[in-house]
Amino acid sequence: MTNTLTPGNFQSFPGRPSQRGHVHHAQPHVRRYRLVDGRGAPHPVLDDLYDSLEAAWAEASRWWQSHCGCSQDPVEIGVEVSTASGEWRTLRFPGT
Repeated sequence: MTNTLTPGNFQSFPGRPSQRGHVHHAQPHVRRYRLVDGRGAPHPVLDDLYDSLEAAWAEASRWWQSHCGCSQDPVEIGVEVSTASGEWRTLRFPGT
C-alpha cells in the first residue's frame, strides 16, 4: 500500500504552507545554561537558568570562591546547555 498526499490527507510541516495557505514557522531554540554538581546533577544551590555560558560560569566561580576559598582548586561545578530536543548537553565537566 502506497501513501500519497491528497487534499484530504495533506500534512503541514514547519516552513511549508498548510491547506489554508498559512505558513508554519519552527520556533528558534533559545539556549539556556544550568550548573551541575560533581555528580552531574543540577546544582543544589545554584539551581537556576542562565542566558549565556559566561553568566553561568561567572556565578559558579563567585560561589565557589566564597564557599571554598581557594581559587587554585578545581571547581567542582559543571555547565550544561539545553538542546532543541529538550535534553541537556555538558559543555564543561565538574573539576575541569
